[in-house]
Amino acid sequence: MNQSSNEKFITFVLTLASAGMIIENIVMGWEFWMVPVVFAGVVLIWGISLTDRLDEFVRSVVFFGIGALLFFYHGIHKTSLFDVALVTTLILATFSLLNKMYMMNILLLEFFSILFIHVINLPGGDPIQYDSLTVLRLLLHIIIVLLVYYYCAKSIDDRLEEAKEKKIKNERIEANDASMEDFLSNISHELRTPVNVVNGMSDLLIKKGVGHEADAIKNAGVRLAYQIEDIQDYTECRRNKVFLEEDNYMSISLINDVVTAFRVNDSKGNLELVVDLDPKVPTMMRGDIKKLHKIFRHLLENAIKFTKNGGICVKMHAEDMDYGVNLIIEMMDTGIGMDKNAVSAISEGMYQANKKRNRSSGGIGLGLFIVYGFAHKMGGFVKIEGEKNRGTIIRVTIPQKVVDGKPCLMLKERFKGAVLFHVKPDKYKVPQVRDFYRSMAANLAAGVGVPLYAAETVYEVERLKDKLNASFVFMGQEEYEENRGYFDMLSKEDIIVAVSADQGLKVSKDSRVVLMPKPLYAYPILKVLNEEIDAKNMENEDLGERPVFEGVRALVVDDEPMNLVVATSLFRDYKMIIETAGSGKEAIHKFHNNEYDLIFMDHMMPEMDGVEAMKQIKSMAEDLKRDIAVIALTANAVSGAREMFIREGFDGFIAKPINTSDFERVVQRVLHGVKTGKGGEV
Repeated sequence: MNQSSNEKFITFVLTLASAGMIIENIVMGWEFWMVPVVFAGVVLIWGISLTDRLDEFVRSVVFFGIGALLFFYHGIHKTSLFDVALVTTLILATFSLLNKMYMMNILLLEFFSILFIHVINLPGGDPIQYDSLTVLRLLLHIIIVLLVYYYCAKSIDDRLEEAKEKKIKNERIEANDASMEDFLSNISHELRTPVNVVNGMSDLLIKKGVGHEADAIKNAGVRLAYQIEDIQDYTECRRNKVFLEEDNYMSISLINDVVTAFRVNDSKGNLELVVDLDPKVPTMMRGDIKKLHKIFRHLLENAIKFTKNGGICVKMHAEDMDYGVNLIIEMMDTGIGMDKNAVSAISEGMYQANKKRNRSSGGIGLGLFIVYGFAHKMGGFVKIEGEKNRGTIIRVTIPQKVVDGKPCLMLKERFKGAVLFHVKPDKYKVPQVRDFYRSMAANLAAGVGVPLYAAETVYEVERLKDKLNASFVFMGQEEYEENRGYFDMLSKEDIIVAVSADQGLKVSKDSRVVLMPKPLYAYPILKVLNEEIDAKNMENEDLGERPVFEGVRALVVDDEPMNLVVATSLFRDYKMIIETAGSGKEAIHKFHNNEYDLIFMDHMMPEMDGVEAMKQIKSMAEDLKRDIAVIALTANAVSGAREMFIREGFDGFIAKPINTSDFERVVQRVLHGVKTGKGGEV
């Protein structure tokens, strides 16, 4: 039993002993004033046991004190002489649960003290006749008490030794775990720099058009970069050292990220992705956008890996709360599913559905544990529902602050007419996929206030378009290709025909059919509803066009020559004027002799690290009355790294391998800060 259970058991025993003491006190006519004292003791121990406010040592002392008092009071009465040994064994066994040898010693001393009181025959009552039988009985009682004392002492020693060995074992396990996590963390950190070079150089080769080999290198580099991040994230989740980096973000960007990732990961093209986005989700929220992206990535990769046929449905909606909203992300698939043991194992650490070396599903088994760790750190929770061969539903709920509460998807004008949704009922081999599409269409239509009707056949399309005054017809590629002539003709009328199709589908020159790229999701549908026949570029435009930093003079500082080549090539694509330095001292010298708008500074460099170089450059800038922004460009990308660099005085932080969206975001903010005089990251 643990300490709490032991104390409850002792409380129960003392209560029974007190009740017996009160009854015996009344029956035998002992001192009446002892009854309220015993009753008060019972109230005290129950109060301590229920409130659990005092520390463990104080509770143990109080319990023991009351028990010793009851034992002594009972034992000193002459009628209790031959009961003393029995009571002693009971109280020794009871308090041995607390593993305190001093209690055993005090109780043994108390036992012999009571015997001594009886032997010297204090005044009052009839003297005890010590015949041979009485003496033998007392000797037997003493031997029994000593044996019980020995057994209790030995059990205490064994338990303490076992606890000590267990503690040493746990410390060794924790030390080994920490050592392994340190190793993994260091490995992931050291690998970031060469991976940055691999990705950057493959980009250069792709720009030169050397062939598909460069694309394969780039894809392998990106995959390795993700796995390095996973190792880093896993170790931080295990250590509970995840730091949050909150920022404002557009909710539609999360969904765009899912769609883009699906196109990259579903290389075989045999899965359907359905994105069910509630239009009422706030346009802009505040939270850790990087970790939300990673949660989406892990959930999607997990669903793709374990789904051979059918499809995946991503659902995102929000519940209004006092602090903002609960952002709810659901990932549903038609894959192999999970049993209860697998679900419980996920939250405990590394889990893979297939651990064989010849398994076809990739990954290193860290994704869902990372999802758990991130969600819990952000104040949310994860719920998994699944059955073997029946698919899986993973629901992640995360509190988020609301910056812009307007719905993320809205119709520009008051809608007139109706929308027909043309999907053949027998199109999908897995019925769940059809249900995914129907649910998505119904939720989207209800969210934006558009009347939606299902039309399973061309006959129903023809019948309903006039009856309901339909102005839009949405369908899939297969439905369009089966009746291409009819829908091309229909598109020339006052009806917008929109087709969700794979890349490469062509329509005839005189057709006005609008093509929407697969996978189908809310943004292109709303774009068609808003812009009708003029809808172009169905990719998400809310993310904005790629910025250009023309004329910005930048100095890139890194002791690794290939990193300088990669950074120079990337930054020049944004029309920046780039110079390089191979050390902190060289950077200081170049800054003294040249004008720069930005400095990208590596952290770990020999002789003078990036922090010291940054501080000297900032000090020099004050003396020279110049404005300069220094951005940390480093492989040190553990959680909290950005905050650490900002505290040191850097104006921004970019992790290696360089993510272009992170680069654009940080540079735009830093340049804006320099122009306005506010500086720093926000």
